[in-house]
Amino acid sequence: QLQLVESGGGLVQPGGSLRLSCAASGFTLDYYAIGWFRQAPGKEREGVSCISSSDDSTYYADSVKGRFTISRDNAKNTVYLQMTSLKPEDTAVYYCAAEDIQAVCVMTPNEYDYWGQGTQVTVSS
Repeated sequence: QLQLVESGGGLVQPGGSLRLSCAASGFTLDYYAIGWFRQAPGKEREGVSCISSSDDSTYYADSVKGRFTISRDNAKNTVYLQMTSLKPEDTAVYYCAAEDIQAVCVMTPNEYDYWGQGTQVTVSS
């Protein structure tokens, strides 16, 4: 059974940092493009970052560029999202997702087949 499990969310003050983890079971993550998405209350799910399966190229939404970093640890079958300089507008439920069709990852939710349950990130003083 293919499963993704996110962890690492929580409450952090503005300017703080968190590292989210996306652990896979039932499949090998390095054969998949992995995306991180977030959804705030009343808003649509949006792409935050993704990492390709073909060459580990990475992409970021303009709103997080320079602050967030996506990476893989194939030995742990885990993808991370390091988030720094967090802002209140980063508050959302964060999801990771996997797909194995695109050689280069995209940040379109509909392209992804497997999703985790989400982890809450709250940035507030």
